[in-house]
Amino acid sequence: MQRKRPGLGKGLDALIPLAESATASHPGSSGVDQIPVTSITPNPRQPRAHFNPEAITELAASIKEHGVIQPLIVTQEPQTGTYTLIAGERRLLAAQEAGLESVPVIVREASDQDRLEIALIENVQRADLSPLETADAYHQLADDFKLAHGEIAERVGKSRVAVTNTLRLLNLPPSVKQALAQGQITEGHARALLALPNTQSQAAALGTIIKKELNVRQTEALVRKLTGEKPATPPKPGRAPEIVALEKRLQFALGTKVTMKHGQKGGTITVHYYSDEELDSLIDKFAGDA
Repeated sequence: MQRKRPGLGKGLDALIPLAESATASHPGSSGVDQIPVTSITPNPRQPRAHFNPEAITELAASIKEHGVIQPLIVTQEPQTGTYTLIAGERRLLAAQEAGLESVPVIVREASDQDRLEIALIENVQRADLSPLETADAYHQLADDFKLAHGEIAERVGKSRVAVTNTLRLLNLPPSVKQALAQGQITEGHARALLALPNTQSQAAALGTIIKKELNVRQTEALVRKLTGEKPATPPKPGRAPEIVALEKRLQFALGTKVTMKHGQKGGTITVHYYSDEELDSLIDKFAGDA
């Protein structure tokens, strides 16, 4: 039985322990080492595919001024003695751009699954991943490590429904994925398109969304129209209490059903009768003969 792993919010110490070598070399310390930048290779499980070059340059300028304040998280490869990055790729890229020869690191033991989970959690906490990058990372956890959607949700601090909905984005056709990645549509647009029955209709609807610059609510209405779903009929407004009270007074006075329709400039009163005798009685009352 697989050991249950702690979830988001317990910190990296709870997720991946310090490597024994780091603990031995720094007894009683925080376990922070300085290692050459050239000894660190990127995380092969890094879910983030794109880094903003301007943001990296800004971080590099800060690093030149203040250094790397937050250590990178790495794991040591026993065969080669080199290090594989787990978390902190932005800092590593910026340190390289800033010309640093070494960076502060914390060495930890980490499995292949740990590398993906920690990189994913770090990016999710900072909202650094695009919807599709997040979906790809969830897919790796589900496909490569056989985690259920609920288990993924526990790892990253999301609801199971949120994880499932994000994974569904991978079912979209390439044109819709590209539009989402390029910011032409939002995740809300993309989720609305998933209600269409096939990729052809999804791609066709995408063209309408972009051409007419539809918002998410308008896109949902378009999808309902294309799927033949009738819009919900708005409920009829309730009748004014004073009109209902007047109807009851008239019904009591006339002894029959009375309906009123009241508008801003007058209205109508309908008096119902159900026999000739009732008609004669009403005429007498209206004529003042009763």
